[in-house]
Amino acid sequence: MTEVSVVKEDVAATGDLVVLKNVNKHFGALHVLQDIDLTIARGEVVVVIGPSGSGKSTLCRTINRLETIDGGTITIDGRPLPQEGKELARLRADVGMVFQSFNLFAHKTVLENVMLGQLKVRKADRKQAQEKARALLDRVGVGTQADKYPAQLSGGQQQRVAIARALAMDPKVMLFDEPTSALDPEMINEVLEVMQQLARDGMTMIVVTHEMGFARSAANRVVFMADGRIVEQATPDQFFSNPASDRAKDFLSKILHH
Repeated sequence: MTEVSVVKEDVAATGDLVVLKNVNKHFGALHVLQDIDLTIARGEVVVVIGPSGSGKSTLCRTINRLETIDGGTITIDGRPLPQEGKELARLRADVGMVFQSFNLFAHKTVLENVMLGQLKVRKADRKQAQEKARALLDRVGVGTQADKYPAQLSGGQQQRVAIARALAMDPKVMLFDEPTSALDPEMINEVLEVMQQLARDGMTMIVVTHEMGFARSAANRVVFMADGRIVEQATPDQFFSNPASDRAKDFLSKILHH
């Protein structure tokens, strides 16, 4: 019994980092997020899964305000999401985001891509920014590619550069919106391995993905969405072996072929 209480105290001590309360979002007549309540603790890895069109990506994008919300509140580290301007830029630096497409600047080298945010937003010293960028590129396994341009890299390498670029801002939380869905199958694992390592290093992560193996091995919690709602959330073991809802059972039967 004691073990459980220790874990709970630990989470309480580190606190909740991202809190969504009663969040609603419409695209025209479409109610894409319906009364979403979700709390992510510091150091927690939450994987969001569900059928296409269930609101997963929209949920992810509201957390760094790439999408506005129509109702409810979102707080990060105890502070509500700012509306615009400098405060919003600062928030986006605290919330790293990795997309399906890599969004690297084509006319800048890999090294320059990873240095840019440090120089522009964090106002870092150029030499320090460069050292940090090189260290991060090494960390994600593309250190030897530093002087190349994005077009000279494989998709998997570009996505790892995008992860390094987000990490360069020392974010409090990392959002991954289907980071492997645009990659060729043989490149998916090299990106997932970097993400696994980040999870082991204690990074707070919210990951929207179709990669169930990653959800099983890296997540502390699986959040299952359907039709704009959170239908259930559980540990990976619980969710994959014994989902509570018919929607989740149906979803898993379609995607888990073994």
